[in-house]
Amino acid sequence: MTRDVVTASARTPFKELARIMDERRISALPVLDSSGHVLGVVSEADLLLKQADRRRTLGMRAALLDPDEAARLSGEVAEELMSAPAITIGPEASVAAAARAMIRRRVKRLPVVDEDGTLLGIVSRADLLTVFLRDDAALAEEIGSALVRALGPEAVGGLTLDIDGGVVTVGGRLPDSSLIPQVGRTVSGVDGVVDVSFALTPATDGG
Repeated sequence: MTRDVVTASARTPFKELARIMDERRISALPVLDSSGHVLGVVSEADLLLKQADRRRTLGMRAALLDPDEAARLSGEVAEELMSAPAITIGPEASVAAAARAMIRRRVKRLPVVDEDGTLLGIVSRADLLTVFLRDDAALAEEIGSALVRALGPEAVGGLTLDIDGGVVTVGGRLPDSSLIPQVGRTVSGVDGVVDVSFALTPATDGG
């Protein structure tokens, strides 16, 4: 995530919001209260909604809008223009969870908050994609550590990892084939893994 986040206050006016976005080349701003808690997010889309309707009166059109959108058309400061409540995520959430939230809620970025709702940073679609640029050797090291934590060194001591472009093939031998699903979940849960397959050697009676 990005920790140096450009933010707005609840009373930041429309023109200042537009200026900040233009100067900093960003498309959205978390809106914070005086304690640093995230109140909502104001985006270019929120500003453009008002801009597109600036010379019209709502009239009958208001009946076609949901109440939140209609209110934002008349907004002049961040708290009146923002989308709220903000869609956020915790600092321990996985890349996969963040990606699912973005897709499901149709947002391009997620403020990262602590358990009290205080802003810690922000994660964007571009941030999520960078994990897939990780070196395969570094990825192998993290996968190995994750497997040891999940299953113990004895259970995974006979495994091998072949990684090519983030695609992981788990080979070697497991002492118990019932561990295969857990190995798959553990490997796929490491940020940067594109796909997981197995090429295991069947266990023999001698171990």
